[in-house]
Amino acid sequence: MIHPAVALITFGCAKNLVDSEVMLGLLARSGYRFVSDPERADIVILNTCGFIRPSRDEADSAIAEALARKRRRGGTVVVAGCYVQRSRDALRLRYPDVDAWVGVCDFDKIVAAVRTERFRPGSRAFLCGHDSPRVLSTPRGWAYLKVSEGCSHECAFCAIPAIKGPYRSRSVSSIVREAESLAARGVREIVLISQDTTFFGRDRGRTDGLAALLGRLVRIEELAWIRFLYGYPGEISDGLLEAMAHPKVCRYLDIPFQHADPGIVRRMRRTFSAERALRLIEKIRRRLPGVSLRTSVIVGFPGEGGREFERLAAFVRQARFDHLGVFTYSREEGTPAYGLGDRVPQATKERRRERILQIQAGLSTASAARFVGRTVETIIEGPWEASRRLLVGRTRGQAPEVDGVVLIDRPPAWTDLGEPMTEVEITHSDVYDLHGRIISDRLSR
Repeated sequence: MIHPAVALITFGCAKNLVDSEVMLGLLARSGYRFVSDPERADIVILNTCGFIRPSRDEADSAIAEALARKRRRGGTVVVAGCYVQRSRDALRLRYPDVDAWVGVCDFDKIVAAVRTERFRPGSRAFLCGHDSPRVLSTPRGWAYLKVSEGCSHECAFCAIPAIKGPYRSRSVSSIVREAESLAARGVREIVLISQDTTFFGRDRGRTDGLAALLGRLVRIEELAWIRFLYGYPGEISDGLLEAMAHPKVCRYLDIPFQHADPGIVRRMRRTFSAERALRLIEKIRRRLPGVSLRTSVIVGFPGEGGREFERLAAFVRQARFDHLGVFTYSREEGTPAYGLGDRVPQATKERRRERILQIQAGLSTASAARFVGRTVETIIEGPWEASRRLLVGRTRGQAPEVDGVVLIDRPPAWTDLGEPMTEVEITHSDVYDLHGRIISDRLSR
């Protein structure tokens, strides 16, 4: 029997990507084959994000495009993910020609969905285990590893708890077994992900659960780097910082502070205003010399006037983050902040976003320049899409898909079958990226 060809397109975060990899694993186990071009597929699966309005707009465009393709040449369209979980009934009415809907509770039923068989929806968000099949879609040297599902925080702007339910950790033994399996497949860097990875184990009654998990993972000989995303500021404990001092753990922290003005922080139902956040940052840098810090902030939250925004801008200048992301506030139905309205005009939000990005550009330029003349361990991801003469890689201080990269002169003898870890001399830098040349022969071993 020749199974139809499947194209799976993922939107949103790295957690969605892992869910897609598991769906691909389940389909592969049932004999399905995969294509990257939806035009060549018999079945198109869209794994959507429903977090904020722009994400849903992107998903709507993709659904409309997939259905237009179906009208032209036939086939099956399956829509999955957070958007389905959040708005299933409305989506069914809007897109009656979609063949199957798969919410976040039902990723393990993807085979039934593509066969358009009926299945009973699950009652809680699907959480993969070490025995879940995965087709890795990341570059050869690294992979994501999801450690939990859901979130138990009550941030006023966030719909994740309503979509995915409360925080639920995997067992340490399951995570270690999956990490061992990934290492045996040639993965040298694992990136632990969840909505709040520093909360890991709290739902099971463990304190410093992430520190204990890191202590187990560093024993896996084949792993070179261990990174985790993301950190809630109130959970950056002394025990965690001690665990991060191990040579295998990347000295990298992504801590979404979201804002700095005390009044805005309270309305957001967060806990760290500028003064407290700066003390934590100072402590982290003292305990982990050379650490790279990333944050994300939201501009335009209800009640953010000029004074509140200037406090945020001052905080960004003082904190000197290596990497930073800025989001404009999206009013989301079902969140605690929805009743506050959306008082800041969109044009003002965009101006404030650009202002923060301009401040951060100067800080990021200075941060990158510190590496010029140094030799750094780098993981090679492969040829750079914009030029085959260059390779693209990352240092310990650069998380995949969100930070800058290292652009490397491609050696004549380079082969993608070699060891992905190498030493690179940084020759120059720009605002976000580093540039360098390989000085180690490990790629050819």
